[in-house]
Amino acid sequence: MDYEPPFLETYKSLVQKHVGDSKNEYWCSMVESTCEIPSIDLGREECMEEIVKAAKEWGCFEIVNHGISQEVLESMLLEQKKVFYQPFVLKSEQVNSKTYSWGNPFATNLTQLSWSEAFHFPRTQIFKMDQHQTLRSSLEAFATIMFPLAESLTGILASKLNMKSNYFGEHCLPESSFIRLNRYPPCPISSKVHGLIPHHDSTFLTIIYQDQVGGLQLFKDGKWIGVEPSPQALVVNIGDLFQALSNGVYKSIKHRVVASEKVERFSTAFLYCPSEEATIESHNKPAMYRNFTFKEYRQQNKKDIKQSGDKVGLSRFLL
Repeated sequence: MDYEPPFLETYKSLVQKHVGDSKNEYWCSMVESTCEIPSIDLGREECMEEIVKAAKEWGCFEIVNHGISQEVLESMLLEQKKVFYQPFVLKSEQVNSKTYSWGNPFATNLTQLSWSEAFHFPRTQIFKMDQHQTLRSSLEAFATIMFPLAESLTGILASKLNMKSNYFGEHCLPESSFIRLNRYPPCPISSKVHGLIPHHDSTFLTIIYQDQVGGLQLFKDGKWIGVEPSPQALVVNIGDLFQALSNGVYKSIKHRVVASEKVERFSTAFLYCPSEEATIESHNKPAMYRNFTFKEYRQQNKKDIKQSGDKVGLSRFLL
């Protein structure tokens, strides 16, 4: 199919080096259990306490009765499929603009290779997409409803830290958010590679709408656990920035997506981020992390990926 990225051809040397190495069979197939992450009904009075508890203990939870219509979510999924099913040659033309990405050009081994492709849209770029009117409309609708939801969730979490109420209002504007469309193609070596390598999110919050294929896994209590998809629920991840801002009160959860041999998977992520010049300062003292800007954090991640094939993340900023 002409829309598939050429994973096997591009990463031939990595594949040949490791296929047949039985020591590495457990990379992505070893899951010790499945679980139900905290599910929070936003219509319940006690939901605020439940959100704070989940952010502290899990760093991840799902929300229902969130007010986002299925029509908007399903429209986003439909348009997402259209853009991924474009010929690969057309998609690859957008690599230099950083809109489209796939695999990992800096991978040094298969553990660093993500068998997935993604479109990454800054909110400011959506309004310029005149050549894709229906995709633009769906992205605008998705961003418009996700932003106030993210604001509400961060407001609840911030209130329990006794933070200044205007911090997010000043630093997290609609224009600083992103939407990431993810596709995980069928993978003929699914036991050898990840769909998305283990990582922590580079955000305050990430809100994810996923299909019902499954594949999301969390690293909790020293083991990987699978998360069963739930219809009409959105998954919320605490990101590195909130862990630093809260001085470790809220946990940025390490997670990954496993590759599947026979089926493809889609997800749409809303990334709630500050402006690049915003300073992330640990709220409580003594601080665990030094002060840093979002721009500095992103630049450090890019540097680490280029040098080693993977990002180091928040530990770079420990005091």
